[in-house]
Amino acid sequence: MNVIDGLLVGLIVGLALTASLFFLKFWNTSRDPLFIAFSVVFAVEGLSRLYGLFSSLPSDPAPLVYSIRLFAYLLLVASIVRKNRKSTSG
Repeated sequence: MNVIDGLLVGLIVGLALTASLFFLKFWNTSRDPLFIAFSVVFAVEGLSRLYGLFSSLPSDPAPLVYSIRLFAYLLLVASIVRKNRKSTSG
């Protein structure tokens, strides 16, 4: 990985973790589960990119990293569906 790639991945990590803290702040004030789901997804995305930046063999742990990301995004989709069902039924 060259310097530019590392810089861009570092930028993505920083912005993802910042977005995670942003949604955590909104969850703290509203206690809406959708905000905590977004916070978890952005934290997982940032931390998995950080792991990929410092791992020496990026292709070896790829299935594990992608499985964790898939679980996080499925959690987000489930939260969105739950929020929509709750707002239409109530």
